[in-house]
Amino acid sequence: MSTKPGIRNIPPPPNSKAGSAYTRFIPREELGDFASWTPGAFGNPAGAPPAGAKAAPPPPPEPTAADWHARIAAARQAGYQDGYRDGLAALENFKASFAQQATAQVGALLEAFDRQTEQLDAQLADALARTAVQLAAQVLRHELATNPQIVATVASEAVNAVMLSARHVVVHVHPQDLPLVAEGAEEALAARGARLLAEPGLARGDVVVESDVGHIDARVAARWAQALATLGVAESPAADEAAP
Repeated sequence: MSTKPGIRNIPPPPNSKAGSAYTRFIPREELGDFASWTPGAFGNPAGAPPAGAKAAPPPPPEPTAADWHARIAAARQAGYQDGYRDGLAALENFKASFAQQATAQVGALLEAFDRQTEQLDAQLADALARTAVQLAAQVLRHELATNPQIVATVASEAVNAVMLSARHVVVHVHPQDLPLVAEGAEEALAARGARLLAEPGLARGDVVVESDVGHIDARVAARWAQALATLGVAESPAADEAAP
């Protein structure tokens, strides 16, 4: 019986029990290629899973060109929708901010316009009042020049304004107005027992009434100042020039 090259038989030691050559210890250096055996390994190819084990799922197929195009189209659509949504939100924020700024600017403009309008109204009212004063002064000058008898009416009103209990009533007028008042206010003077005196220091149309309880200033300048106060116009050089 021939043996494999490189492997030699080693006889059993002396006085040992004879045995089968298959029961003796075989040194490792006499062994060639070997593999350990485990139960259930029979009939399984190398690398195959044990019997009864679940097979691993097959790997997913590689995406095709159509799959890549579909994925790119879906990504573009998702990006478009996200950008459109973000753009709408940014637009709404801009519109709200712009509306707020525009409202504030319009409000400030309206306030400035109201202030300017009030100033123009005040200036216009002042101009109208001054125009009315100048017109009234011209009318008064004309009346005093063409109808000097009005001083008699002024004297009558001034005398009647004196308290009924007053005594020693004296009416002072310009010397040129004396005959006019004496004729036109005769009844009022007689009813109060008033005396009529000429006063060169008075202007035409002036009337001053004195009594024991006080006096009444019915001069043209005093009446003019009262009319200006009623109109809300302060005395000024322009008003003084317009005064008769």
